Amino acid sequence: MTPSKTPAAEGYRMPAEWDHHAATWLGWPHNAADWPGKIAAIHWVYGEIIRKLAPEPVRILVNSAAHEKQARGVLERVGTDPKQAEFYRIPTDRGWTRDSGPIFVRSGGETPQVAIAGFRFNAWAKYRNWKKDAQVPARAARSLGLKVLPAAFDGRDVVLEGGSIDVNGRGALLTTEECLLDPKVQVRNPGFTREDYERVFADVLGATKTTWLGRGIAGDDTHGHVDDVCRFVTSNTVVLCQEENSRDENYGPLQENRERLEGARLEDGSRFEVLTLPMPAPLHFEGRRLPASYANFYIGNDAVLVPTFNDPNDREVLGVLKEVFSGRMVVGIHAVDLVWGLGTLHCLTQQEPARKRNSGDERRRSWPPAARPSGVFRGHYVDR
Repeated sequence: MTPSKTPAAEGYRMPAEWDHHAATWLGWPHNAADWPGKIAAIHWVYGEIIRKLAPEPVRILVNSAAHEKQARGVLERVGTDPKQAEFYRIPTDRGWTRDSGPIFVRSGGETPQVAIAGFRFNAWAKYRNWKKDAQVPARAARSLGLKVLPAAFDGRDVVLEGGSIDVNGRGALLTTEECLLDPKVQVRNPGFTREDYERVFADVLGATKTTWLGRGIAGDDTHGHVDDVCRFVTSNTVVLCQEENSRDENYGPLQENRERLEGARLEDGSRFEVLTLPMPAPLHFEGRRLPASYANFYIGNDAVLVPTFNDPNDREVLGVLKEVFSGRMVVGIHAVDLVWGLGTLHCLTQQEPARKRNSGDERRRSWPPAARPSGVFRGHYVDR
């Protein structure tokens, strides 16, 4: 891309997740191999997700008329409003919409436009069944009448999953070195350097300041997605997972991520405000550690959906997020079954921003000292 033709040069930027949505996208589950012995239960979890997002529209990817009929039957039985769901006959391989679905960007100005960034998907550089998933963004763009903007570097199309990044909508982006810079494991873009990625983030997503964390959590088959580790909750605040048990395999990597954030800066040069989230007790399936993480929550227009794991820390996490998202209902969604698929709520969803930004959704917050949530790193708190 030449500088004059980049999406950012044309005024496009990826909005923050808490900015107002036109809809949430989901792929109705069908790949039983993702949830061994659990696929029937997963349908009901999806129904609960959609019901709790109401009245936000939900755009659901289905493979066929029969697949749609099955989904409609579940939604009717769990009591969703039939007008909330819109169905799109766009076949998928696996349906993890955060990663294979469209990554939306929006322009500024008096007549904002929404478009889709043309990143490629290759199933986390791991699985063989991905060709249907790879077509989802382009097919969604045709269905909505949206442009697909170039996402290339040095003449190469760029592979990028939505779960590997998180943005504050003002120019800051979080990612991990494990996911994007490991030279041997699950390599998305062979030969890409840190600087190459930062140029792509700036040119395509309008993110001019990238903060590189180290590693993701144990059990994550994406090899380090940031949405299981650290998430923006306001334009200057993140929640960061921490493991208290020093013998747990997550302890060291999560401590290192904390240290990296201590020296990091946002796009305006200010420090991060950091809230900590505990980790649930380890979950395993057939001897394998599952990537259970409270950071995999999803921010809807009226509700924040939080994965819960029948764990004593469920209550603490819901309390922390209720303090942050005081204008939204914070809802726990049972995710012990979901995480058998190696992902939970954020991995399943993708937000489509409304064309016009709702200024009421910008929740930049500095807590007065007496009102700081207990999880704030006090050394990061910035009085304003």
